Amino acid sequence: MEEFVKQFNEIILPSICSNFWIALPIIGKILLVILPLIIGVAYLTLFERKVIGAMQLRKGPNVVGWFGILQPLADGLKLMLKEVIMPSQANKALFLLAPIITFTLALIGWAVIPFSENFVIADLNVGVTYLLATSSLGVYGIIIAGWASNSRYAFLGAIRSSAQMISYEVSIGLIIISVVMCAGSLNLSKIVLAQKNMWYVIPMFPMFILFFISALAETNRHPFDLPEAESELVAGYNVEYASMPFAMFFLGEYANMILISAFASILFLGGWLPICDNAFCNAIPGFIWLCSKILFLLFCFVWVRATLPRYRYDQLMRLGWKVFLPISLTWVVGTASFIVFVK
Repeated sequence: MEEFVKQFNEIILPSICSNFWIALPIIGKILLVILPLIIGVAYLTLFERKVIGAMQLRKGPNVVGWFGILQPLADGLKLMLKEVIMPSQANKALFLLAPIITFTLALIGWAVIPFSENFVIADLNVGVTYLLATSSLGVYGIIIAGWASNSRYAFLGAIRSSAQMISYEVSIGLIIISVVMCAGSLNLSKIVLAQKNMWYVIPMFPMFILFFISALAETNRHPFDLPEAESELVAGYNVEYASMPFAMFFLGEYANMILISAFASILFLGGWLPICDNAFCNAIPGFIWLCSKILFLLFCFVWVRATLPRYRYDQLMRLGWKVFLPISLTWVVGTASFIVFVK
């Protein structure tokens, strides 16, 4: 025992202390991203309700706090105080694990998002592949939630939702390939820097529209929010959830909206680059430009929800496989041919 204490004091403890100080800046970066993101997810619900209220000539939330500013806090407190209800025949471990998977995957994608030229948690050379991998894993949270509930309605909703996400991931992947070929890199920072002379939204505007519509389907948003319209009676894969597990699904959906908006801003809207090259625009920090572009795309998410009717499931799948897939595949071939011809 004395020998172990001696080795711990001489070898292990100094190693832990030195590694802690090395990891401290990384931990600070993570907290600097995650904490504002969680607050932003909460207030995105208020933003959505206010925008839809304005479009429908209503006031929206305006009771809790000035201009309804405390409504997200009241909603969160209400969900935390509710009882966690689990079906008697459910697989309890997987039932509780599914919302954790969904919410966690929505957060870890931010590890490779560059907020400016000098601020990114992990500047990976395969950042695009990392984001595609984390977004694809989100299907597991939905499938596990539907299966673990031991409910036919939840399981059918999970199958429909996973099929929808997988279908539109194919189109999103092909669109991203076009951008990667133009930038010549899988690194998100290099993709942004490749747009210094011209944002990719200008030459690739049709692909930007396809990417945005596919993102609506990927995040189960209106007009493709079929999990919330299972014959208008149940809520799909999360129908058996209540209290905080349901809130984690809810927050995961909104966090995915912000993440896909940031991804679209980096791929097509120049990321942190200013909208014009003059002294005033260059004086504004890069992360302000990125956040403003994300906010614009989030407004478009809400705008679509307030405007368009819901698609039928057959219309959704036909649009993904018979319209978006051929167009995006043709664009990839055309982009590759153009790049080879120019070089």
